[in-house]
Amino acid sequence: MKKLSVVVITRNEEHNLRRCLESVSWADEIVVIDSHSTDRTVEIATGFSARVYDIDWPGFGPAKRKGVDRATGEWILSLDADEVVSDELAAEIRKVLEGDDEYSGYYMPRKANFLGRWIYHCGWYPDPLLRLFDKSRGNFNDALVHEKVLLKGRVGRLKGELRHYSYPTLDSYFSKFNRYTTLGAEAAFRQGKRAGWFDILVRPPASFLKHYIIKQGFRDGWEGFLISVLSSAAVLVKYAKLKEMTKKKNVTENE
Repeated sequence: MKKLSVVVITRNEEHNLRRCLESVSWADEIVVIDSHSTDRTVEIATGFSARVYDIDWPGFGPAKRKGVDRATGEWILSLDADEVVSDELAAEIRKVLEGDDEYSGYYMPRKANFLGRWIYHCGWYPDPLLRLFDKSRGNFNDALVHEKVLLKGRVGRLKGELRHYSYPTLDSYFSKFNRYTTLGAEAAFRQGKRAGWFDILVRPPASFLKHYIIKQGFRDGWEGFLISVLSSAAVLVKYAKLKEMTKKKNVTENE
């Protein structure tokens, strides 16, 4: 049976981490990449015999790469602290580890919980993610946000769900909202993209229509409507921040 290392990135995740690590307590190794937590995150991690590394935050892709590089297992399962491996998914992963190497990695469906409700539409489900992979054949890219695994070889699909307790409250949503819109704007700026009026006026309402109508967010009730509105707002804020960055750059160059 191949050795499995679970890699988790954290910062002040005491309210999520125990639930996450309990769901993978059967793994051979747990590696936690922490970014200067000031709560009980590290204490909880060490309680599960995790190896904890404290780092300056380099972005999601680089942080996860650091975790993979420090793992000693042949296979990697990458998790966020607010994610939980279901019993069905855990059983499938064990079968993968016991079998041959037909695939280099596996996608798994992720189901998100928003304000206490499981979301099945809005483009949020099944949200397949490549999180289980052979360390010798893949690793994360260096994207600061929306990171992906770069893999050599064939990819399979698992049926068991990864459960994402992403936004238990609106406060938790907005705490991530500002960070993700900033990271998204910064990534676009580095790629040479600039925000025009089309991005400000057209993209936000188009995002609402996509999530609420095309992706059938209306079937998720009030929560689906709210997700669609907030997704639209996130697009607006991201491009507004990009426009602001461009303006600052132009002012600096003209000084």
